[in-house]
Amino acid sequence: MVTEQAASAAAPYNAATSYAKLVKAYPFIKIAGTHTSAETSTIGGIGYARRGAHLLQLDLYLPAQARRNQAPLAAVVLVHGGGWRSGERANMAPLAARLAARGIAAAVIDYRLADEARYPAAIHDVKAALRWLRANSAAHGIDPQRIAVAGGSAGGQIASLAGVTNGMPTFDPDAAGNAVSSAAQAVINIDGLSDFTSPAARANEDDPHKKPSAAGFWFGGGYAEAADLWREASPTFYVNPRTPPMLFIGSAQPRFAVGRDDMVAKMTAAGVATEVVMLPDTPHSFWLFEPWIDPTADAIAAFLHTHIPTTTRQAP
Repeated sequence: MVTEQAASAAAPYNAATSYAKLVKAYPFIKIAGTHTSAETSTIGGIGYARRGAHLLQLDLYLPAQARRNQAPLAAVVLVHGGGWRSGERANMAPLAARLAARGIAAAVIDYRLADEARYPAAIHDVKAALRWLRANSAAHGIDPQRIAVAGGSAGGQIASLAGVTNGMPTFDPDAAGNAVSSAAQAVINIDGLSDFTSPAARANEDDPHKKPSAAGFWFGGGYAEAADLWREASPTFYVNPRTPPMLFIGSAQPRFAVGRDDMVAKMTAAGVATEVVMLPDTPHSFWLFEPWIDPTADAIAAFLHTHIPTTTRQAP
């Protein structure tokens, strides 16, 4: 069970706190901003779902109007990291701005963190954001059949689980009586776990000295107490021929790649398109910084334009 120590506030996770930890080892890095050379627009503070008194919000980054007028856009929901208990949607804003500059609409979202609601609340929220983006796609020039989900670190695991569980009511209670789908047509996992149950993952995520670990707090118990949830939250166990195309972008830190190779092998065997892009000599959280944010945006844009090309089909 969760101990009293878990009641203390989680350490903030954002570009500034990450920079302070990384700059000594990587003195050349710069915190990425949202300015780009391309014309883009931003609509901030859009409420997309209400959970009790909490209105979850998103910020929508859009390419220039001229580009939106040419053809419906691919879009992506971006999920921030922070150990399931910390972080903020602004962490993904620089990446969203760069995707908008590359012709992809991007929504950076709030979701309920573990102090407010344990697993699987975050998955419910991400699916609600996907549904909101699809329901409002026409107003923003978005193709409802080309909506992806992506995330970094814990957000990568959350995005992956949301993306590989299309159509599963357990992960989407808002689906009841709703004609709009929450399905993702592609998934991007940036340095997020794919298998909580493996010994390599449990060495960090189930560390008894952490009392509890970040994952243990999110699940409401360590692996021995909540093994079924640890397995249920592992994206690798949902791979099947209908799994959406999936891109993995990895750092040089193997801890965060646990389960990736096995999941890629399962996807390949199932005939599902998958790619792995590694950024050498990088720390975890590389997507928050220059010089790595542009290669990250390039990889995402190339993958989406390849695997969910322009279509005029109706939304699922």
